Amino acid sequence: MNHTIEEKNGAPEEVSGSSSGAPLHHGAKADKQNAVSDRVNRMGTGSIPKLVVEFAIPAILGMVVNGAYNLIDSVFLGHGAGEMGLSAITVASPTMTIFLALAMLIGAGGNALCALRLGEGKHDEAEHILGNTATLGVIVSVALAVLAHIPFVVEPLLNLSSATEAVRPYAREFIQIISLGCVFQVVGMGLNNFIRTTGAPNRALVTMLIGAVGCTIFNAIFVLWFGWGVAGSAWATVCGQAVSCATVIWYFTKTPGVPLRLRRRYFPVKAKLTRSILSLGAASFSVQAAGAIVGFLINFMLVKYGALDPIGADNALASVGVVQRIGMFVILPLIGVSIAIQPLLGFNYGAKLWNRVKTTLNVGVVGATVMGTVMWVLIMAFAPQIVGFFGIKDPVLVDFTAFALRVDLIFLPLIGFQVVGSNYFQATGQPMKSIILSLTRQILFLVPLLFLLPEVLPSIAPMLDSLDAVYFAVPIADVIAAVTVLVFVIVELRKLRGRALDSKGERAYA
Repeated sequence: MNHTIEEKNGAPEEVSGSSSGAPLHHGAKADKQNAVSDRVNRMGTGSIPKLVVEFAIPAILGMVVNGAYNLIDSVFLGHGAGEMGLSAITVASPTMTIFLALAMLIGAGGNALCALRLGEGKHDEAEHILGNTATLGVIVSVALAVLAHIPFVVEPLLNLSSATEAVRPYAREFIQIISLGCVFQVVGMGLNNFIRTTGAPNRALVTMLIGAVGCTIFNAIFVLWFGWGVAGSAWATVCGQAVSCATVIWYFTKTPGVPLRLRRRYFPVKAKLTRSILSLGAASFSVQAAGAIVGFLINFMLVKYGALDPIGADNALASVGVVQRIGMFVILPLIGVSIAIQPLLGFNYGAKLWNRVKTTLNVGVVGATVMGTVMWVLIMAFAPQIVGFFGIKDPVLVDFTAFALRVDLIFLPLIGFQVVGSNYFQATGQPMKSIILSLTRQILFLVPLLFLLPEVLPSIAPMLDSLDAVYFAVPIADVIAAVTVLVFVIVELRKLRGRALDSKGERAYA
């Protein structure tokens, strides 16, 4: 039976439903099995543009704050340890991306599944998902910490990342220290998404903001005051993540009246839930894992062609490190939009409210595109000033890095649609489509271009050398990926339109 809604005194009210429809009760004594708090229920009834704005602002700020960890590290290291510190982080970055990939595998998968179950009215199962996500996070974190301290594991990773002899010891130390605090990243980041799904986006922002402030303070103490260099930056990141993780756990264990609670009885891993979590999280994992592969490859290309360029291999690594961190930072708000609409998409998809799903997707795409365009204007106009903020002083290196930054983000307005469109399929329980879209951009398109362009582009445009060509691969891959996402989204919108027509009793409150 499809869920039907009638309007009474200007407000939507549930008149019928089933296990497949969202329980949209408005009483304080709602049945535990069929209702969650009003904060959650409003995702199926409230104005979608207003909900997107409400969820997006803290989500965007939260992603910016989360990205501030790497940005803060780079700024402090650039001023405290110079180009060598920036090079070390660049070498360590692909390995750290692997850590992040595993965090996203568990956190994003658990959160997507939780939103779907809340939309279906399965509150107890949603809490079980929360508990299993925390347990899986701890297990994975301990394994990563052990592996990072085994020489025959970490040394090949440094080789893959093209670590020069000068940079290798600093990069190794950074990776091993960060791995010790990996549990704070995996558990804290993973469970933070659940706070947003429970209808408390501002609280989710606060937990990340506390961590970023802590990271900044610890960086100032460890890098600038104590002079610990790369090691100090790593310990500062761990401390900041620990503070953030503690606030997240406090929310689910000590805060009164939360819609979901972290309960001990739900910690034991349930095989069926684990499979579902990993399945839905596979798309986010694929994005990050593919990013790690691309990171290894880009570092190889930078060392190979940088050695033939006047700026040198180590400076090339430092340059791309700055470009990557700026690029990641400006894309994070776009990811924030996709994260903000994820619980809205999941809840309404689970409740079979198809028109609300379409509207949520459309609002998310428009918002991300506008935001990407604004940031594109700022980057094109102020690239040298942005680069100088990272402590790069050599005029030649500043000019090269500014050029690379503009090239890397020349199609930034398209990336918002690409990110939101890909994430839609994860949020609605279609992980394979999300994985395909993610891998086409990172693997199918970008990897061949990284090999091809340095050999071909200099002969077509003699003013560009092979090192310049490495940077042009990214925007070309972005354009092809955006077109691919567009095809998938058009097909999905047609399906939603058909389902909405079949659901005769559905009314949209968008």
